Amino acid sequence: MLDHSSSPLEPVVESRPDGADTLTAVLLGLRLDGVEYGRCLLRAPWAVAFPAQRAARFHFVARGGCWLRTPSTDWVQLHPGDAVLVPHGSFHILASAPDVPTVDIDSLARVPVSENIYLVGGDVAADASQAAQADVMFCGAMRFNLDPLHPLVAMMPEVMRAGELAQRDPTVPALLEAMEREVALERIGACGIMARMADVLAASIIRAWVECSSGDSTGWIAAVRCPRIGKVIAAIHADPERNWDVPMLADLMGASRSRFAQAFTRTMGESPAKYVAKIKMFQARHWIAQEGMRVATAANRLGYESEASFSRAFKRITGQPPSAARGVQAG
Repeated sequence: MLDHSSSPLEPVVESRPDGADTLTAVLLGLRLDGVEYGRCLLRAPWAVAFPAQRAARFHFVARGGCWLRTPSTDWVQLHPGDAVLVPHGSFHILASAPDVPTVDIDSLARVPVSENIYLVGGDVAADASQAAQADVMFCGAMRFNLDPLHPLVAMMPEVMRAGELAQRDPTVPALLEAMEREVALERIGACGIMARMADVLAASIIRAWVECSSGDSTGWIAAVRCPRIGKVIAAIHADPERNWDVPMLADLMGASRSRFAQAFTRTMGESPAKYVAKIKMFQARHWIAQEGMRVATAANRLGYESEASFSRAFKRITGQPPSAARGVQAG
C-alpha cells in the first residue's frame, strides 16, 4: 500500500481542468440513443412490470403519481414531476399502489404516434372522461453509446432519481419543469419534444451523479479526475489498439514501474494489464456489434497473434464468445 501522507502519486480528486480532461471527454461523448418512447395513460388501480433488457429505461411522472420497486429495493413513491433512470434496464415495477397485481408493459394497448413514439393505454385514451382522470407517465427505452461493461456504466446504481441529484445540477429541475409544462399544454408534437427532453434529462442525471460521486477516493471516477492516473487512462481509451505495457504507461505518469503499478491498482482495483485488456475487448465488441467487423480482423487490429487467443481473452472478459457480440447492443 502507498503511504497516503507522503506519496506524490496519491489519486486525490482535483477540480483542475487537466485532471478532469478524461471525465469531461467521456461525458461529452456520452449519448443515449432513443429506442422507443411511450406516453402512458393509466387509470388506477394499475401496476406495470418492465422486464429486464439491455437498453436503459427512463420514466417521467407527468400527472398523478406512482410507486417504484426493483428486486433489490422496497417500494418508493414518485410524485408528479419526478423522473428516474434505470441505467442497466433492470426489472422493475411501477404501480398506482404497492398491492396491485401487475401486468407486463408489452400487454398494454399501444397506438403509434410517430416513428418509435407510442400512446400506451389506448383503451383509456379512447374515453375522454377516463383519460382526464388517468395517471400520465412518459417512459422511454434508451441505449448508451458506451459498452455495457464500460467502467462508467458498470458503476451506475440500479436506479437514479432526478430529485436526489437536482441540487447538484440546476439543469435537472429546469428540464423537469419544462417537461411538466409540455405535458400540461398538450401541444402538437408534444411527444416528440418530450422524447428529446428525455434524452437530455437522462444525460443530465448521469452528469449530476458523476459530480455527486466525485468525492470518492478510489474507483474509476476518482482515477480519471487525478491528473497523473487520468492521463494514463485517457491514453488507453484514446488508442485501445496500441500494445500498452507497464513501462509505457509508467513513463506517461512520470513514475517508476513499481510505483505506477501500485498506484494504478490501488485506485482502480485492478492491474494496468487487466484494465488495458478490458478496454481492448470493449473496442472489439463495438467493432463486431456495430460495424460488423470480422473477429479475425478485430484480433489482428488489437495485436493478438491468433484469433483463438483473442477469442479466449474476449470470453474471459465479457463472459461470451466474440460470435455472440453481434446482438449485444440489441434492446
